[in-house]
Amino acid sequence: QVQLVESGGGSVQPGESLTLSCRASGSNAYRNTLGWYRQAPGKQRIKVAAVSPGGTKSVHTSLKTRFAASRDNANDVIYLQIDALQPDDSATYYCYSAAGDLVTSPPAYWGQGTRVTVSY
Repeated sequence: QVQLVESGGGSVQPGESLTLSCRASGSNAYRNTLGWYRQAPGKQRIKVAAVSPGGTKSVHTSLKTRFAASRDNANDVIYLQIDALQPDDSATYYCYSAAGDLVTSPPAYWGQGTRVTVSY
C-alpha cells in the first residue's frame, strides 16, 4: 500500500504561479514513478506529468511551456510547478504512484486531490 498526500492547491489569479506537492509513503514508494493528473468539472481526468525514480520526466505536450515536475527521492515527494496559470487550469489535481518505474507505468494508487482555482 502507498499513501499519497497532496498539498499546495488554492485560489489564484491568472498569471500567478503555484507549486503542488505530494508526499508518498508506504511499501516501496521510492521505487515507483510518481505523477499528476488533473480533472476539471465535467471533464475527463488527464495525465499532466510523471517522474520516474531515475529522474525521467514527462509532461503533457500542451502544458510543457508552463508546467514542470520534479522529484525529491530522499523524501518521496513529487512537485508540480505551474507558471502563468490560466482559468483553464482550474481543476482538481491528483497525485498518483504508479505500478512500475517508467513514466508510462499506469497509476496504482491515488491521492485525495488538491483543488486549484484560477480566477480574478
